[in-house]
Amino acid sequence: MTHPRQAKTSVLFVCLGNICRSPTAQAVFEAQLASSALAGQVEVDSAGTAAYHLGKAPDPRSRAAARERGYDLDNLRARQVSFEDFLRFDYILAMDADNLTQLEAMAPESPRASLALFLDFAARSNKREVPDPYFGGEDGFETVLDLCEQASRGLLMQLQSATR
Repeated sequence: MTHPRQAKTSVLFVCLGNICRSPTAQAVFEAQLASSALAGQVEVDSAGTAAYHLGKAPDPRSRAAARERGYDLDNLRARQVSFEDFLRFDYILAMDADNLTQLEAMAPESPRASLALFLDFAARSNKREVPDPYFGGEDGFETVLDLCEQASRGLLMQLQSATR
């Protein structure tokens, strides 16, 4: 007797240009998934609401900060959120309220995806948004990593409890 294959859960992380925050979130979450009971069961991607950096690698400062913590962003390339993403993904998680508003405006009438802020999953964070480090100093990229690690743990816990 064959068992029907359980469909993969899918998560899309979204920021403005898809070169700092959302690729960092993607890499951090993929790393946490790899060492969890959900390894291989969750599809993960990232995108931007704007088309500023299409096809470009993540910001060198994001890649350097991530590399220091053992995350690899080198093979990621920026893309823009598409209409199909709302029908393909289970969760579309924005890094900030502005991008969430953009996503809500872009979403079809009955999206498959649940739209939320990524930091809604960060249990012990008093922040609601992952701040954009693009125009700031090096410490901004460290803050992004800290917040992505916290929220990724919470998201992973939620997905694990939903599959039990």
